[in-house]
Amino acid sequence: MKDIILKRAYDKPARNDGYRLLVDRIWPRGVSKEDAKLDDWQKELAPSTELRKWFGHEAERFGEFKKRYKNELKKQQQALAAINKIREDKRLCLVYGAKDKEHNQAVVLKEVLENN
Repeated sequence: MKDIILKRAYDKPARNDGYRLLVDRIWPRGVSKEDAKLDDWQKELAPSTELRKWFGHEAERFGEFKKRYKNELKKQQQALAAINKIREDKRLCLVYGAKDKEHNQAVVLKEVLENN
């Protein structure tokens, strides 16, 4: 399996990003589809709207967010398997819009994919 990297939607895409997958439920504000250079957008892998709003990107809620989000991802086994299939040939770049690089859904999704 190829590795997984994380990148903000506001960071410039690079040649070595590999397969660029947006994992937000809503499109990142101020980023054009052309500039994003995405291969896919998997809204269903993003946290539910309810969970996203509850979390509010507050670092002190991250532990509970992580637990709840992993629980939501259990219902997405087919999509997770399809993404891991891509990793057989290509590096995976999980693209997200959050400012906090350590406390966001891409961090959790990367962990789930690597252990799936």
